Amino acid sequence: MGKLRPEKEAHLAPGHTRRPRSLWNLLLLLWTFLNCGLGGNAQGPGEWTPWGSWSRCSSSCGRGLSVRSRRCIQFPREELCWGDTHEYRLCQQPDCPPGAMPFRDLQCALYNGHPVLGTQKTYQWVPFYGAPNQCDLNCLAVGHDFYHSFGRVLDGTPCSPGAQGLCVAGRCLSAGCDGLLGSDAREDRCGRCGGANDSCLFVQRVFRDAGAFAGYWNVTLIPEGARHIRAAHRSRNHLALMGGDGRYVLNGNWAVSPAGTYEAAGTRVIYTRATGPEETLRAAGPTSEDLLLQVLLQEPNPGIEFEFWLPRERYGPFQAQAQVLGWSPRQPQPREVDPQPLESPTVIPPPIPIPTPEPCPPCPDTRGRAHRLLHYCGSDFVFQARVLGRVRQAQETRYEVRVQLIYKNRSPLRALEYVWAPSRCPCPPLALHRDYLLAARRLISPDGTQDRLLLPHAGYARLWSPAEDSRVRLAARHCPL
Repeated sequence: MGKLRPEKEAHLAPGHTRRPRSLWNLLLLLWTFLNCGLGGNAQGPGEWTPWGSWSRCSSSCGRGLSVRSRRCIQFPREELCWGDTHEYRLCQQPDCPPGAMPFRDLQCALYNGHPVLGTQKTYQWVPFYGAPNQCDLNCLAVGHDFYHSFGRVLDGTPCSPGAQGLCVAGRCLSAGCDGLLGSDAREDRCGRCGGANDSCLFVQRVFRDAGAFAGYWNVTLIPEGARHIRAAHRSRNHLALMGGDGRYVLNGNWAVSPAGTYEAAGTRVIYTRATGPEETLRAAGPTSEDLLLQVLLQEPNPGIEFEFWLPRERYGPFQAQAQVLGWSPRQPQPREVDPQPLESPTVIPPPIPIPTPEPCPPCPDTRGRAHRLLHYCGSDFVFQARVLGRVRQAQETRYEVRVQLIYKNRSPLRALEYVWAPSRCPCPPLALHRDYLLAARRLISPDGTQDRLLLPHAGYARLWSPAEDSRVRLAARHCPL
C-alpha cells in the first residue's frame, strides 16, 4: 500500500473575496421564509446539501478508498438529517511493486526509535494481528512478548492480510457490488447489482436418457452468458465438458481428468469427485462462449441434474440449438387427439342409458391483486397461451395449449404443451381458442416417468388483455428473492 495523500487546503482564487456575513444571513432568512413561512414552526428533518466530489484515492498503489461528504442544513426545532455525512467507495490503483512495505507495516514503523509507554526505552514495531479489534494499530515490539495499540489505523488500511475489507473510522467494512464500503448491495443471479432475478431465466432439468451404448452422450448446451452453473450425478459415469472450439476441457478422449479447477469460456469450472460415486461440476460464470456438457456412459444413467441461469434474450436461441443437438428441452409427453364424432349409422340400435354427470359447482372467486401475486410468486411457470384442445379423463382435465409469451419459467417450455387440471370440473375453466395468462406448477412423478404442468384448483388463469399483462409484470417485481 502507498501512503495516504494529505488533502490540500482550499484557497480562494485570486480576485475573489469572501461574502459578508450579513449577505449570508439575508439569504438564510429568505430561504426560511420561502420554505417554512413567516411565523411557522419548522418540522421534520433538516436538508442535506448535495454530495461533494470524490477525493483522490487514499493509496498510490493497490486498493484504497475515496471519500465524499455533505452537510446538514438544520434550522431551530428541526430534527437532524437522516443518513450519513460521509460516503466511502473502493478505488483500485496499479499493483504495488514487489517488496513494497504494506500500509499497516508502514504505520507501525513510524514509531520505531521513539519512546513510548512513558519511558525513554525505544523499540522496533511490526503489525500484530492477534488483538480483538483489527482496525486498531496494534504493533508488536520486535524481540519482546508484548504489543501496544497506537489508536486507530488510517482509513483505507486492509483489515487483515488478504482480506477484502478496509478499515474506515475504526470499523472493518466490505464493499457492495456498487463499490461503496458498508453497502449491502449484492448481485442477483443474473449478475445485476441490486437486481431481483427478473432479467434472466432459471434452466433446470434432470437428464434421464439411458443411452443405447457406452460412450459420450450430449446432456445439454450451456450457452454463452450462463451463470451459476451446476451439474451433478451419482454413478460410475463421468461428466465431460467440451469448449466452443470442439476441444475437451475435462474427461475427454476416454481419459478421466483429476478433480480440480479448470479454465473454460472465461470462467473457472470446479470439478469434484467424492469417494463415493458422486461427481459435481460448478462454475460461477458468466460464460464467454457456448459449452457442451456430455456424459461418458459406462453404466445405465440414473439421472444427471443440471441447472444454470440464462439472460432472457439468449433463451430462444438456446432452445433452438438444444433441439438441434438432440436434446428436448422437456421430456416428451404423449400427444393425443380429441375423439371425432362417428357418422350416423343406417340402423340405429336401441339407446343405452348413460348416466348424466353431476353439474359442476360454481368456481370460487379468484379475482384481486393478492390472488395474482400469490400464484405468480408460488408458481414454476407463468405464460400466455392459446387453448387448442380439451380432454376430460376420469378425474382430470387436460388442455393442449400453444405457448405464446413466457413471463416466468424454472425450466424450458415447448411451443406446444399439455396443462393438466386435477378435476373433471376445473376452476377456472378454459374456453377453446381463447388466450389466457396461466400460472402452473411442475409436477414430476416419483419414478420420473411423468413430467406435467399442473394448473391448481382455483389457480391463476385469466383471459389475456393488455391490462392483465401490465398487472402480471407488476406482480413480478414484488416476489421475494
